[in-house]
Amino acid sequence: PKTDVVFLKVHKSASSTVMNILFRFGETHNLTFAFPMGGGNQLFYPRHFLARFVQGFSPRRPQRFNILCHHMRFLQPEVQKVVSRSAVYFSILRNPVQLMESSFVYYKGASAFSRAHSLEEFLSHPYLYYNPANKDSHYARNLMTFDFGFNPNGEVSAKRVQLMLEAIEASFDLLLISEYFDESMVLLKEMLCWDLDSVVSFPLNSRDSSTKSPLPDTIVEKIKNWNRLDWEIYTHFNRTFWERIDRDIGRERMQQEVKALRQRQAELARTCLQGTGSVAPKDIKDSSLRPLQHGSAKILGYNLKQGLDKETERMCRRLVTPELQYSSALYKKQFPQKHP
Repeated sequence: PKTDVVFLKVHKSASSTVMNILFRFGETHNLTFAFPMGGGNQLFYPRHFLARFVQGFSPRRPQRFNILCHHMRFLQPEVQKVVSRSAVYFSILRNPVQLMESSFVYYKGASAFSRAHSLEEFLSHPYLYYNPANKDSHYARNLMTFDFGFNPNGEVSAKRVQLMLEAIEASFDLLLISEYFDESMVLLKEMLCWDLDSVVSFPLNSRDSSTKSPLPDTIVEKIKNWNRLDWEIYTHFNRTFWERIDRDIGRERMQQEVKALRQRQAELARTCLQGTGSVAPKDIKDSSLRPLQHGSAKILGYNLKQGLDKETERMCRRLVTPELQYSSALYKKQFPQKHP
């Protein structure tokens, strides 16, 4: 199994679920994480990543960390200073239409969104609300482009798009697609030579469907135009994602692998969870398992079954621990003398 991994955690793209997978693998195999200085949950985002943002990094005697997975704005030369040269780089993308809708609800407090009553209102006159100079403007336009380190307000020329795609391809070994999460996990498992249980997960940081609403086609087109760079990235890598499946795995075997993954997930849900799945924040009984509530989204969580044996309880708890709590626990383990 490969143990040196860089995951670019793109916002609102099922990336918290992927992070939980990396946390569990790292904890089980005693790997080191490149934590933000002082144990925060972002690597000084939205600034471009610098090696010195990592706790325990020193340019004089550079220490290599196994896993880099906290939110950052990608800058490869700096990333290379904190991980080994053989590290595997991957990220996850989401359809920019759903991404924008999710961001609007989750980052409602951001300067571009706070005065718009609806996404529709924002999109009808974006420049009434959006000012690229504001330091939180990246949440409102081409968020994936921004997280990959590029200018979200750059012109959309064929040449520029091509250079951006080539740069991403040169840096990353695999780009997952959140709409095909299970297929993505199978590809990840194959690339990292991990076993099935290492990539099984329950959805984390997902929001209650009561705050979701279907978008009319006119809005969909406006979102694509407003986030044209994200749209170009997404459509390109959605295509290469399926090309890779056809080349490396084949559709038939992929179906079998996905089936096995879902069966294992259902089995773990029966073992671990009260009820069959996620619950509203107010119904989470154990406050240490309550995810951070943000914007006007209701972020769901889980209740563990009572009376599990110690070993099972530990495994189940890891699967449902929200990212902030898990990150903090791992930080305390890696730096026992420093408390965030």
